[in-house]
Amino acid sequence: MDLDTLILHYFGTDDPDSLDAGSLAAAKERLAVDFGVEREPGRRFALWALMEALGIAPPPAEAFDNAALRRAAEDYLSAAWRIERG
Repeated sequence: MDLDTLILHYFGTDDPDSLDAGSLAAAKERLAVDFGVEREPGRRFALWALMEALGIAPPPAEAFDNAALRRAAEDYLSAAWRIERG
């Protein structure tokens, strides 16, 4: 899954910050609903990663029943934290 394609799909633009508050909230809601019903593991992880980038992702322990995906999400968060600390 290409995150740029997902952003364009859900937000209709490559710059979600350019949206008004209502459009942004509606796009985030569509993303969260799709995440909730998605069953394909790779796509579910990609949707979660986009949600994480937007600050709306549930914690890995709540998001993934599958131990491998949960660990991948935890590793993703650890790597992002290390990058932020620079």
